[in-house]
Amino acid sequence: MSPRRRIPQLVLTAALLGTLISSPPAAATTATGRGVPLRVATYNIHAGASMDNVFDLDRQADELRLIDADVIGLQEVDRHWGVRSEWRDLAGELAERLGMYVFFAPIYSLDPAEPGGPRVEFGVAVLSRYRIVSAENHEITRLSTQVPNPVPAPAPGFAEAVVRVKGRPLHVYVTHLDYRPDPAVRTAQVADTRRIMAEDRGAKILLGDFNAEPAAPELAPLWEGLTDADPGAPTFPARDPVKRIDYVAVAKGTAEVRRAWVPESPAPGHASDHRAVVADLVVRGR
Repeated sequence: MSPRRRIPQLVLTAALLGTLISSPPAAATTATGRGVPLRVATYNIHAGASMDNVFDLDRQADELRLIDADVIGLQEVDRHWGVRSEWRDLAGELAERLGMYVFFAPIYSLDPAEPGGPRVEFGVAVLSRYRIVSAENHEITRLSTQVPNPVPAPAPGFAEAVVRVKGRPLHVYVTHLDYRPDPAVRTAQVADTRRIMAEDRGAKILLGDFNAEPAAPELAPLWEGLTDADPGAPTFPARDPVKRIDYVAVAKGTAEVRRAWVPESPAPGHASDHRAVVADLVVRGR
């Protein structure tokens, strides 16, 4: 048997701040007369670690393979960040294992740990079976965890990737909102998100860890233009979850939500500290 072919990678321009995998398999979904079926998912991968803080990217790759989504939003993604994730490029590795395109959008991009080494980065990512035709790392309001005495300020880490699904352009946004109990920063982030998404036309989906439950007042403006694909189950913590803070949200009038669910993890101890959310959509328009 010949050795497994490694999928080559093409580096995007610096403005895109990401990586494309050049030869994924054809997407599994097929067009219908009224729209295109599309399975999407969001998953906070906890820097590749389980509920017990044991790093094991194999378990997360297995879980994503079973979900079998066409488009995936990832949060808490390390890229050469440190010992906790073995200095690896988690989004790039998951994309290669799943045969998908990838766009990584760093929230933090720090100087290399050693001269000449890769930048030390942490952020969010889009994985897609469909080719990513353009991508951008937008700034939204953030309260940094990397500087002393931070103040809310614009910072990167709100990913937008445009994929072409059977001829239909789809804007995929991935976000990770502030985790602090005070909702002030999340409120500003929601306003930034709405402003950025309003600049684009056509089908749009927002994937992410919002760090707030659906009825939280700071999230209310989102639901004016987005439909929450409610999976009917909590997502955090992964073991015995008690609240839903992970979302698939769809711009109203651009896609139909056929069903949504929180899959059970096949990994003992759970592959992450969050559970994924998966939704089957039908994308409309051209």
